[in-house]
Amino acid sequence: MMEIVKHVTFKNTTIKVVRGDITEMEVDVIVNAANSYLQHGGGVAGAIVRKGGAVIQEESNRIGFVAVGSCALTSGGRLKAGHVIHAVGPRWGEGDEEKKLKDAVHSTLMLASQKLFRTLAMPAISAGIFGFPKNRCASIIVQEVISFLSSQTTPLREIVFCLMDDDVIGFFTENIDKITEGV
Repeated sequence: MMEIVKHVTFKNTTIKVVRGDITEMEVDVIVNAANSYLQHGGGVAGAIVRKGGAVIQEESNRIGFVAVGSCALTSGGRLKAGHVIHAVGPRWGEGDEEKKLKDAVHSTLMLASQKLFRTLAMPAISAGIFGFPKNRCASIIVQEVISFLSSQTTPLREIVFCLMDDDVIGFFTENIDKITEGV
């Protein structure tokens, strides 16, 4: 069950905060919060492979290593979303985490645009098992999405922050309100 918590339009793109399961999103592409080796065992990544099937892990194995701050694309297997972008965010404490998270979000949006995707759903990259502080994570991700939409021509018409944690939902909603006030 998806619950729309926040809904705004910015530069011809709808931005939503949704409480729900990202593996159930009916969008062109969902974003997986991945590790550099694309081994999808736990958290969001594990759920995506369990629901989408072994093909996602098999395609990830063929890709191999992805640097922190970068991303890679696989099919969506049996998911409702046709594709998965595996964005490698930083682990809290590894150094330069804020820049690495910003880079992961930017590279994800660039790849989605290059592939002509119109709808994308994204979790709170690095805020789960990677330990990134939830409030800072939300601030960086929202700011990077707004910055991207302000400076790029993109086919993306809907970006959904698909979240489950009440605190994270609150932080994303607050940051969208702050940034889009008066727009």
